[in-house]
Amino acid sequence: MPLKSRLITSIMVFVVLISVGYYLHLYKPKNSVDLYQSMSFAEDFEEAQSLMLEGYEANFKEEDFEYINGTSTPANSISQFTLFEYDEKSYLIMTSPGTQGIRKLKVLAVEELPTEIRDYFLRLSQ
Repeated sequence: MPLKSRLITSIMVFVVLISVGYYLHLYKPKNSVDLYQSMSFAEDFEEAQSLMLEGYEANFKEEDFEYINGTSTPANSISQFTLFEYDEKSYLIMTSPGTQGIRKLKVLAVEELPTEIRDYFLRLSQ
């Protein structure tokens, strides 16, 4: 096989592999709005459950899927929260869901969590 043919074949394989990786990365939900749309447009429960982080699939039940996709229960709002933990404190930060351009989050509120709520989230993460 001539060098030119091998080079062209190698480039084509490389482009296909990069394209597949880019496609898989591009179509994952990146913010709250993307996640809501992915869940509400999912064909079935298994497709929506596949959006869950590995090991946390059990936290999303079929009743949740039916409620989110129900025509009588539209979303009132979509919010995005981040939990920061420090030595003895936890902070809940509310950000915009990324609707103002690509990855441009705006901090809307910052609250220190009470001890009981902090302990609840620490138990969830274990």
